[in-house]
Amino acid sequence: MSSQRKPRAREAGVPFDGTTGAFNAITDVPGIAVGLTTIVEGSARTGVTAIVPRAGEPEMRPVWAGIHRFNGNGEMTGSHWIEDGGYVNGPICITNTHSVGIVHHAAVRWMIRRYPRFATDHLWAMPVVAETYDGTTNDINGQHVSEAHVLAALDGAKSGPVPEGNVGGGTGMIAYEFKGGTGTASRTVEIEGVSGTVGALVQANHGTRDQLMVRGVPVGRHLRHDLLRQRERGSIIGVIATDLPMLPHQLSRLARRGALGIGRTGAIGENGSGDIFLAISTANPLELPNRAPAVWRMEALDDARFNAVYAAAIDAVEEAILNAMLAAEDTPTFRPAGKVVRALRAEELVELLRRFGRVTG
Repeated sequence: MSSQRKPRAREAGVPFDGTTGAFNAITDVPGIAVGLTTIVEGSARTGVTAIVPRAGEPEMRPVWAGIHRFNGNGEMTGSHWIEDGGYVNGPICITNTHSVGIVHHAAVRWMIRRYPRFATDHLWAMPVVAETYDGTTNDINGQHVSEAHVLAALDGAKSGPVPEGNVGGGTGMIAYEFKGGTGTASRTVEIEGVSGTVGALVQANHGTRDQLMVRGVPVGRHLRHDLLRQRERGSIIGVIATDLPMLPHQLSRLARRGALGIGRTGAIGENGSGDIFLAISTANPLELPNRAPAVWRMEALDDARFNAVYAAAIDAVEEAILNAMLAAEDTPTFRPAGKVVRALRAEELVELLRRFGRVTG
C-alpha cells in the first residue's frame, strides 16, 4: 500500500452536491467511531471494519435503526430484530463472507468485557455483522480473520478521518472491476432550524465495468483497460448514520435511499449481489428493555420534511463509493492467480469527466 494518501473524489475534482462535515466521513456524526484491522500477509488480503455507535459511553445503549435489503444475496446478522424491534444493540462490523462467525463471536466477547451490566444483568448481545465476498484477491477459505483482529478494530475505534480503500473489511474488495474497498462521506442538513449530519460508510464490492457511472458519465464504457470478469460477483454493504431524531420506520425509509446512492454509480442489484443498507440515529437516547421506562418520550422529524435527509444519504453513499475506489491500490488476484485488480486513477477519471463537460478548468 502507498504511504502517501491519494486524493479523495472531491479533492480530485469530481463535482458533488451538498456540504460535507469536517471529515467528510461517517464520523462527522457525533458519537460514531470507526476502527479497522487490515490483514495483508501471504495469501491473505482481508480484514474487519468496526463502527461503534455512542462510542465512549460507559453503558451500552441501543440506537434506533432501520434496514433495507435491496438484493438479498448476502448477510447482515440481527436483521430480523432490527425489523421487529427497531434498534441496534452493539457495534456494527463488516468483514468477508467466510468470517462472519468469528467476527460475531469476537464482537460479543468485546461487549461482555466492555460493559459491566453483562455481569450484573446477564444481558443478551446481538451485534450486527455484515459481509461481502473477497475470494478473488484473498484466500477466503483460509479464514484469516481472528478474534484478536476483531478486538483490535473495536478497541481502536475513534472519531476523525477514516482510512479508505484497501483497509479493514474492504481490503480485498472489488467494485466495477476496479479495486474497491472501504469508503465514507457525509453531508450536513438543516431543516427549519434543526441541524444535523448524515454520514455513510460503504464496503464496495459490486458491479461490472459496463455499469460504472460517475456524475452521469458512462465511465465504465470508456475505461476498458484491465477488465477482470464477465459477470458481477460481489456485493455492497452501506451503513448510514445521523444525529437527526428519527424513528425506526423513518430509518427504514432512509436505508432504502442507499440503493439510490449505488444506482447513481450504475449498480442494478444483480442476482448475485448482496446490497444491504442499515440506517441508525444517535438521537433519542435509549435504555435497554430491562431498565426502560413504561412510556417513551421521543422527538422525531416530521415525515414530510425528510427530502433533504434522503438527498443527503444518497449523495453520501454515492461519494463514499468513489472515495473507496480512488483510495484503493492495485492488488494481485488470488484466484485465478496471476492477474492484478487495478485501482481507478483520479487523473483518468477527471479527464473523462472533463471531456463530457462535468468538470471545467
